Amino acid sequence: MKFYTEDPRWHEKIGDIHALLERVKISEERSGDVLRLRKLGRILSVHASTAIEGNRLTLDQVTDIINGKPVWGPPKDIKEVQNAWRAYDEMAHYEPWSAGDLLKAHAHLTDTLIEESGRFRSVGVAVVRGDGVIMHRGAPAKQVPALVERLLHWGKTSEAHPLIKSSAVHYMLEHIHPFRDGNGRIGRLWQTLILFKWNPLFAWMPVETLVHHNQALYYKALQDSHTDTQDCRPFISFLLDVIGNSLYKYIDVASETVADVGVNVPVNVPVNVPVNEVSDKILIMLRADPKATAQKMAIALGVTDKTIKRHLKTLREQSRLKRIGSDKAGHWEVVE
Repeated sequence: MKFYTEDPRWHEKIGDIHALLERVKISEERSGDVLRLRKLGRILSVHASTAIEGNRLTLDQVTDIINGKPVWGPPKDIKEVQNAWRAYDEMAHYEPWSAGDLLKAHAHLTDTLIEESGRFRSVGVAVVRGDGVIMHRGAPAKQVPALVERLLHWGKTSEAHPLIKSSAVHYMLEHIHPFRDGNGRIGRLWQTLILFKWNPLFAWMPVETLVHHNQALYYKALQDSHTDTQDCRPFISFLLDVIGNSLYKYIDVASETVADVGVNVPVNVPVNVPVNEVSDKILIMLRADPKATAQKMAIALGVTDKTIKRHLKTLREQSRLKRIGSDKAGHWEVVE
């Protein structure tokens, strides 16, 4: 069973991720509040994974739901968040190579929301673009159980690196489309589960957040892999980048937690790129794209929106940057 060709650049990306995981350990030790930090990472993941599927709740609303506070919003959206939180909370009890556990996790994710929750679909499905064009057809319903068993057996016995293996399984779950609904959510959860079994730190990494912020690229990578030869190399390459950036984001959030709790250690040094380098990169990006948003720059630099906004404020105070027009319709002007 082979559904991808190797990319020589993967080895370097995997090496970078190994190094970043060591920095994650250091940043957690410095944070002073690991439980809060990890809970925030999990909340970000739940918010992003549901938002990708059209959930309209804000991050603040998701946080309130998870903390047991009342939230006004569509009941379906609230239930999706509650279900996702439960599914991620049960992660330690799932076996990634068990079809039974895959069904159990799907039941947790989709409880009361869809027909055939926790069961392989009994009907044909297709991914249809907004203009009605069929982008991808799932496998015939009768073949789904055997295809999933075959995929999980491959995952259990393959000697591929877990970073590669998890991305390939994620892709194949989307390709087979084993469920009537919730395939994207289960695919992202199952990749996180495989990575968690390899390194427990991945239970808290906001990988889904970066997928959400790069949603168009996520679907493009899926589509580029749906070729006649069915080679998910583009999807794996994309996810390796996303995983690396998610580690940067977690490190950055950890450094902000240090500042919040008043622990006497340097913020952002050396667990992230140097402060002056962030500012310089912001100026480079804004010269090329004066309308770039803080969110776009945060994704590109592997830091949080809050960090970008802090640097933008400093650059304006230093008269190195000006805002022309309103916050929504205006643009940035770099002062040379």
